[in-house]
Amino acid sequence: MNWVQLLSAKRFGMEHYTRATKHDRTEYQRDYDRLIFSSPFRRLQNKTQVFPLPGSIFVHNRLTHSLEVSSVGRSMGENVGRALRLRHAGSEAHFEEIGAIVSAACLAHDLGNPPFGHSGEKAISTFFSEGTGMYLQQAIEEEGGRWSDFTSFEGNANAIRLLMHQFRGRRKGGFAMTYATLASIVKYPYSSALSGGKNKFGFFASEETDYRRIADDLGIVRLQDDPLKYVRYPLVYLVEAADDICYQVMDIEDAHKLHLITTEKAMELLLGFFDPEPRRRREQTLTMVTDVNEQIAYLRSGVIGLLVDECSKVFLTHEESILSGSFTGSLIDRLSPVSSNAYLACSLFARQHIYRSRDVLDVELAGYRIIGFLLEVFTKAIQNPEHAYSGLLLNRIPEQYETDSPGMYGKIQSVIDYVSGMTDVYALDLYRKITGMGLPIV
Repeated sequence: MNWVQLLSAKRFGMEHYTRATKHDRTEYQRDYDRLIFSSPFRRLQNKTQVFPLPGSIFVHNRLTHSLEVSSVGRSMGENVGRALRLRHAGSEAHFEEIGAIVSAACLAHDLGNPPFGHSGEKAISTFFSEGTGMYLQQAIEEEGGRWSDFTSFEGNANAIRLLMHQFRGRRKGGFAMTYATLASIVKYPYSSALSGGKNKFGFFASEETDYRRIADDLGIVRLQDDPLKYVRYPLVYLVEAADDICYQVMDIEDAHKLHLITTEKAMELLLGFFDPEPRRRREQTLTMVTDVNEQIAYLRSGVIGLLVDECSKVFLTHEESILSGSFTGSLIDRLSPVSSNAYLACSLFARQHIYRSRDVLDVELAGYRIIGFLLEVFTKAIQNPEHAYSGLLLNRIPEQYETDSPGMYGKIQSVIDYVSGMTDVYALDLYRKITGMGLPIV
């Protein structure tokens, strides 16, 4: 792969459009702004990241997480862009735009995630793999649809659909993002047929042809045709690293605010990232700060800065293998021994003491129940639209979702599009109304 071809500003759905108006903003900055002002991005403020949405204590939601990932991604992208410009001084590639591309992709990386945190993806998958939606498999496969798109539902693939699909009433190309930004979001560039039953793949069957066109135009190495599989677009590694850095470090800070972890333990985990001399300096600074939340914030910022620099260096060190498609794993996998051990310690602690906390499990349990119920009633409704009750339910779904698609695959996708786009609050409110537990006048 080569950088000149990879850093393409061509827009999906607008390939033949010649714009007379000239903008001072670059195409990638316009991607970022387009996302910031979009409804799906605003809805992230009411979608759970890990912990329940805040009462008196504010913790991260999907929106604040995405903003922070975007900030970290921009820093890494600018580090890499500056270094590549010096390394390839004569190249025509727009290395100075890498920060903007990565920042926009980070902003969009969670757009396709359903409500109720990470359990939302699992709730959709299990509805079809082991829940009441299993009976739909025969109808999907008889018409040639890809059943694994549903049983291995992936928020990342759903983000690509949200950005690329022309929903009813919308313009061609969906968000009409640049090829470079779209490719930077696809963390697992292969079909769900290759997911091995895991929630890891890059595009649904409905977007496969379009992704193939984008990938081939960018010169991304194609590994196989059927099922389709590519190597990763190089900037995906920076988007992935930014996400990994933020959720791992910020979950520790959120857990501390919620008193799920002591100040001493939080400090121990975060100080573990530093070599002896930098650690001594930071411990000295901590003696001058009396607010414990500020102490943790100070350490958190230092850890993020450290990991940004390390991941940038890993990317640059392995540029050749990344461009050839032979690089495996993630940038985080190749951190220095000190940082790697500290990152692993944070990860193990989070799995044992944070993600299994009662509040987190309660959100997951509620998510399973609510999402499963909504999928059940709406999938039944689209199969029997002539029934009176089905008509009432279908009238609840906005017209942009194609519930009247000719095939069962498209009909089910329309329901998933609707449910996955809901906020936690909207999903809960709709659940209550349909079950009769809540009415507008009561």
